[in-house]
Amino acid sequence: MGNALVNMYGKCGSLTDARSLFDKMPHHNVVSWNSMISVYAQNGNGKAALELFPLMGLEGVKPDNITFIGILSACSHTGLLDDGCYQFISMSRDHLITPRLDHYVCMIDLLGRAGQFNEAEGLINSIPFEPHPVLWINLLGTCRIHGDVERGAQAAEHAFELDPNNTAVFVLLSNIYAAAGNWDDAAKVRKTIINRGVKKKPGRSCIEIKNRVHEFFVGDTSHPQKENIYAELGRLSRQMEAAGYMPDTKAALSDAEEVNKEVMLCYHSEKLAIAFGLISTPPGTCLCITKNLRVCSDCHAATKFISKIVGRKIIVRDTNIFHHFEHGVCSCGDYW
Repeated sequence: MGNALVNMYGKCGSLTDARSLFDKMPHHNVVSWNSMISVYAQNGNGKAALELFPLMGLEGVKPDNITFIGILSACSHTGLLDDGCYQFISMSRDHLITPRLDHYVCMIDLLGRAGQFNEAEGLINSIPFEPHPVLWINLLGTCRIHGDVERGAQAAEHAFELDPNNTAVFVLLSNIYAAAGNWDDAAKVRKTIINRGVKKKPGRSCIEIKNRVHEFFVGDTSHPQKENIYAELGRLSRQMEAAGYMPDTKAALSDAEEVNKEVMLCYHSEKLAIAFGLISTPPGTCLCITKNLRVCSDCHAATKFISKIVGRKIIVRDTNIFHHFEHGVCSCGDYW
């Protein structure tokens, strides 16, 4: 029961409650340690995960392959390249645990996020079992972060060879081209997406207010309080601009005029959810948002400004990690 509760608190972004419960548990088995390490990984606190790891041995608990998935994931989400590489080597050398696909995925993500693309490709090619498309898809995702179009296209080719019908590859490749302003290639990929009947998953953000979940899409005007929501967004936009916020128009992924891109960015789903949360809760209340896609760079920057302007903590859970925004800073250290 205790392990399940630690996981539950972690999945709610409640790090303090998770660690408090973990510390109060009379006994810790490997599942207990794995749960707490994973909570730190999910919440982008890699250093805490690494500090906790050696304490397992002091209690006589041996790590297993799940432990190292948590450790490597924690290193990946916080950019701890040297620590991650060391733990990957130590895993087999010191603990006699053979790396599995999930461990390699973490390492490709860690190396790719750090811009170590040659090393990431070398690791994929050295894997002692049949390559899995998820490895190349993961590398493709990190190419988008760094804007490496050429290498991203190569990673997409490898992924297509292993899984020709994987829709994620089309979407990622299209986004890489769009972010680089390569609209012709982006259009070609999107045409292929349409011809194959692939449906791109729309961005969606949710917030729970008074036991009711409210869902928002980009440019959403379906909510009963839409006028108040957009009025709040307008007020926040003026305050953010005065505080030095500049829209990151590369995140718009659209071949439109700059001024139109700024308008599009203003109405991203997480911004609508945050605005609704602000007008629906008392001052000082923590807002918790869940998003079905990775938070874009513009929304990430905007949420930092908003947290400082309104004096609130804002927690955003995207497909990668929890982002804890407070006093104009994010817990991920702008590395996600």
